[in-house]
Amino acid sequence: MGRLIAASILLSLPLAAQVRISQPAAGRVAVEINGQPFTTLYCGPETNKPYLHPLRAASGKVVTRFYPMENVPGEPHDHPHHRGLWFSHGDVNGFDFWANESRGGKFGRIELVKVNRVRGGKESGVIEATFAWRDPSGKELLTERRRMTFYAQPDIRMVDFDIRLTAHDEVSFGDTKEGTFAIRLAPGLTHMVDSESRTGEREIWGKRANWVDYDGVVGGEPLGVAIFDHPSNPRHPTWWHARGYGLFAANVFGLHDFVHDDTKNGSLNLAPGANLRFRYRVLIHTGNAGNANLAQRYQSYAESR
Repeated sequence: MGRLIAASILLSLPLAAQVRISQPAAGRVAVEINGQPFTTLYCGPETNKPYLHPLRAASGKVVTRFYPMENVPGEPHDHPHHRGLWFSHGDVNGFDFWANESRGGKFGRIELVKVNRVRGGKESGVIEATFAWRDPSGKELLTERRRMTFYAQPDIRMVDFDIRLTAHDEVSFGDTKEGTFAIRLAPGLTHMVDSESRTGEREIWGKRANWVDYDGVVGGEPLGVAIFDHPSNPRHPTWWHARGYGLFAANVFGLHDFVHDDTKNGSLNLAPGANLRFRYRVLIHTGNAGNANLAQRYQSYAESR
């Protein structure tokens, strides 16, 4: 009898896993790493685009801005469409999927179709989901299939994004700086450096680079956040919409803004059924880019298939 009770208790315990992914409520998918919360994917009907909020370092310090999801004293309240980490664009067939906190008019929505798969594991966990990019009338312009892989490591936090967009009819991504793969960082992260050793907004904004990193002090801890642009991405290396106040985005469509030349056109057209694939890595580390060996880490990522 004692053995049966013990076996029953063991079966009722959760499987040991360093990455645990759960769905605590409709429209939310939560990620825990080593028993601690890391982030939550918000994708319910109340959202106009999916986003991850907040993102945390290995110590638990939050490296993204809380506003507008939460009000924290001392945080700036500009740009309410800057929500954690997100992927969208300001001009898709003339509709705004970027600053789309309002509905109707010129604003599109990125709606959850289905959470296809969630899987935890000892070294990594995965969320796979399908989204529909809809114009204000509800017409689907794009189908997005997104895979997010979360890694369990003792001293860093790392997420890989694999995003595939398929056009329903002809789709145009317009030339605007308002895009595309973006994070709004916590106020303490203000020092910027890129893969070309440029520093600060004046040198980095509108320039092309393999990666950009922000570092600073959050809650007394020196931390940094980097985005890696995979070499297989369209128009690699990407241009960077990187602002000193904490907006941090990779954008391959904003050419005329970035080079300050209205004769240039960074728009991209997709024929019906055509695809675009984007891959990025987000790495949250202690210290600065040098301490975190970002050049070597990027080379390893660049060689991944």
